[in-house]
Amino acid sequence: MMVGVVVACSSVSSIKALWETRIRRRREEHEEEHKRRTTRGGATGRLGVGLWEDRAALARLKQKLETEDGRLVLRIEQEEWKVLPGCLIQLSQVQEWQIHRTGLLKIPHFISSFQNLLVLDLSRNGVAEIPKQIGKLTRLRELLLSYNRIPFVPAELSGCESLERLELAMNRDLNELPDQLGTLSRLQHVDLSMNDFSCLPACLLALPALEWLDMGGNCLHHLPEDIHRMEVLHTLWLQRNELEKLPENIARMRSLDTLVLSSNRLRDIPPLMEGMSSLRFVNFRDNPLTLDVTLPSRKAVAEEEEEEDDREMFGKEFMLMYIQEARKRAYAVLNVHCVNQSDGESNDESSA
Repeated sequence: MMVGVVVACSSVSSIKALWETRIRRRREEHEEEHKRRTTRGGATGRLGVGLWEDRAALARLKQKLETEDGRLVLRIEQEEWKVLPGCLIQLSQVQEWQIHRTGLLKIPHFISSFQNLLVLDLSRNGVAEIPKQIGKLTRLRELLLSYNRIPFVPAELSGCESLERLELAMNRDLNELPDQLGTLSRLQHVDLSMNDFSCLPACLLALPALEWLDMGGNCLHHLPEDIHRMEVLHTLWLQRNELEKLPENIARMRSLDTLVLSSNRLRDIPPLMEGMSSLRFVNFRDNPLTLDVTLPSRKAVAEEEEEEDDREMFGKEFMLMYIQEARKRAYAVLNVHCVNQSDGESNDESSA
């Protein structure tokens, strides 16, 4: 009888252990399934939230669309858009971006999808980089990125073969342009003022259509000797630099109409500039010129005329008078030298 009891007890213990194992496994499987469902539900939830946010952002962007002169324009002013959402790509038919004072930090890489873009104006933001993809915009005519934080211009920008206007003023650390930009055969207007250029970028001399250039407020120490290669340039702003002299070939810039040289370190004016018949406006104000030349006083009829006369005090008339005065003094020095030399020869003959 004792043997039977032991066997029975052993059987009950085995069955109990088996059921406990099965119950534990079932509980673990249930917990794992619950975790999977929770995780799947969370991901779906996040996806749903992201989709909702994209739809909301797209709706906001559509409200910013305008039609001007037959162009579809995206205009955002003084609203916070530090990053442009990916849903913007759904508005790739837009021809002009006007996004100002939004705190925008970067130009999205999907910019290359906007093949109809003619004007990209992101002035007065916080953009720190021009993406290489911008070179895919072969129809782009105007790229306006002044008052940002751009330190570097990619060579790929040369792919914007229709570019006519480039503005990069007030980017502070910008100090060079890639040579490849010299292939932009339609580029007419370039503004590089208030940056850190110490010399004129070589690519500018190669631009066949360049008419207007602003290099004011940089650190230019000299101008290239072959500056006359800019054959169709009619306006050149060079104020607030560190120029100490002008190259003689500046007189060969036949199309130059306006030349601003105020607040530099110029000591003289090249005599050949006297023959620049196309030059209508020039300004040499606030330069330490060697000669002290003052224009004859004029009687102004009205206050406006007085102000106009004041503006011209260091203008073209001043330039011509300066050159004439410099020539007179040079002749006077030469005559004194000749007289001294002649007297010296006479004294030698007398001594002999």
